[in-house]
Amino acid sequence: MTSLDYLNNKFDVIVVGAGHAGCEAALAAAKLGCNVLLATLDVNNIALQPCNPAIGGPAKSTLVREIDALGGIMGEVADATYIQMKTLNSSKGPAVRALRAQSDKKEYTQYMRNILESTDNIWIKQACITEIKVENGKIVGAVDEYGIEYSCRAIILTTGTSLEGKMYVGLQAYSGGRLGERAAIGLSESLRKHGIITKKLKTGTPARVDKRTIDYSKMEIQPGDDKLSFYSFKPNRPIRPQVPCYLTRTNEDTHKIIRTNLDKSPMYQGLIQGVGPRYCPSIEDKIVRFASNPSHHIFIEPEGLNTYEVYIQGFSTSLPACVQVEMLRSLPGLEKAHIIKPAYAVEYDYVPAIQTLHSLMSKDIQGLFFAGQINGTSGYEEAAAQGLIAGVNAIKYLNNSEPLELSRASSYIGTLIDDLVTKDIQEPYRMLTSRSEYRLLLRQDNADERLTKIGHEIGLIDDNQYQRFLSKQENIQKEIERLKETKLSATDEVNEVLAKYGEHIDRGIRMAELLKRPNITYDVFKELDEDSKKINEDVADEAEVLIKYDGYIKRQEQQVETAEKLEKYRIPANLDYSKIKHISTETREKLEKIRPTNLAQASRIGGVKPADISVLMVMLGK
Repeated sequence: MTSLDYLNNKFDVIVVGAGHAGCEAALAAAKLGCNVLLATLDVNNIALQPCNPAIGGPAKSTLVREIDALGGIMGEVADATYIQMKTLNSSKGPAVRALRAQSDKKEYTQYMRNILESTDNIWIKQACITEIKVENGKIVGAVDEYGIEYSCRAIILTTGTSLEGKMYVGLQAYSGGRLGERAAIGLSESLRKHGIITKKLKTGTPARVDKRTIDYSKMEIQPGDDKLSFYSFKPNRPIRPQVPCYLTRTNEDTHKIIRTNLDKSPMYQGLIQGVGPRYCPSIEDKIVRFASNPSHHIFIEPEGLNTYEVYIQGFSTSLPACVQVEMLRSLPGLEKAHIIKPAYAVEYDYVPAIQTLHSLMSKDIQGLFFAGQINGTSGYEEAAAQGLIAGVNAIKYLNNSEPLELSRASSYIGTLIDDLVTKDIQEPYRMLTSRSEYRLLLRQDNADERLTKIGHEIGLIDDNQYQRFLSKQENIQKEIERLKETKLSATDEVNEVLAKYGEHIDRGIRMAELLKRPNITYDVFKELDEDSKKINEDVADEAEVLIKYDGYIKRQEQQVETAEKLEKYRIPANLDYSKIKHISTETREKLEKIRPTNLAQASRIGGVKPADISVLMVMLGK
């Protein structure tokens, strides 16, 4: 296809939606040489953060690093527009440490839009896609709200909460996917016409408050880190001034106001049928579900450097606006709060992801891909990760090449997608460290080690970045060898330093052996050894983890080897499960519904028992 084909509305790929999934999908497809139409309801809301203005957090920061290692863009944009960087769980093990960036919401959106607009082959259009066109089970085009037809061979749907979206503030309902933005009407009906099943989910967001009406002296300050970390593995990351967040808490007055007004909640009145996110419940849900808890943390987060708008994290609600004023003004420091935007709940259509392959392409319609909240997930990071994979695999599909399917052992992205397509998830899915059985192998610090080679092979990581990566890996191995070979003598000077950390040595000890002690970190070596001061921080951090947790890492590597044996048992796509004896009817139905491609995937389907896997293994072996 030539770059002028847009004149005739001809594209290789159409991406529907320009949120975090849509941006990654469009950029990946365009960088790999395809003409992309990026259709959005509002060009001013590209890569908008409609909920909390932040990127990262537990498990999510690993997703962002993985996106960056594969050649995606979210990490770079987060690094360029942060107003606070903070490492969470820094005192805990490396598997659960997590970077979180408070973003300048407007800057983030503008930065991403600039990247899209400066990328060849991307054509942005403000229009609602209302229909997909399918011939012989394959995507051939789409139609927008104006009746304009577009031809393409692949479509990636990244509609977020817009699909048939309905917003609730109290018992009042409004058509819309986000406050101030219309809903996407028509596309759901088109999908259902082509045999795609849609269901309902619900999410919500807190009120925004004018910071001039907040008394921060009554709150606890939450500053950023003095020692900065970043998401992107690219060099020359910006050093920006940081602003603090604040912490306040609910109290019995808050809880009384909420309990008194539950009859005005659309959730409790049954107006909303969609299931809400378990791990990010509304404040009324918290009060009801955790009735014995006298208080809940509420974080006060700025939305940007050049706005008075402040986000009230942890205070999501769908109660009426007048009740929200009472609730907010019961919180310490918010007694005089002025609401700029009320909180609201939104119910929207999604497509259960068991209808898709691991490539994120529909099982029934070739060339139709789904990514982000339309697959039943919540969170910007989960959406961006899926968007990147869908963008890459749309091109793989067009080129008739093998799709990119990441394993659970390789990445959180692989875990996320595997969970979505093999488990019949009934509520918004959020990535958690506990969802990965290999979380010690899948840390945020080693995402480049795990995935940069794949990103380079795909064509999204350029040669310069790949060479930097290879150099870093070589330096890590050199440093590990140095620490294994270098011995510290049991001198008074050495023990004087070690005593500050509750340690002592009676004989010479190799640095790697000393590093395995709980109280010793690499920073201690900088006080003991001149060569340690010269080592790049990223290299030192990775070397420390690999040495300190060597035994645990090897144990998980053995678990991966065991799981890979099950993956070698491929299940034929046309296998007739009804003819397999010695497995239950429930198991047959679940296997028929999801149709796993190998025994490892089959073993992760809810309700499939180890005995069922043994039966399948014997059958496939024969």
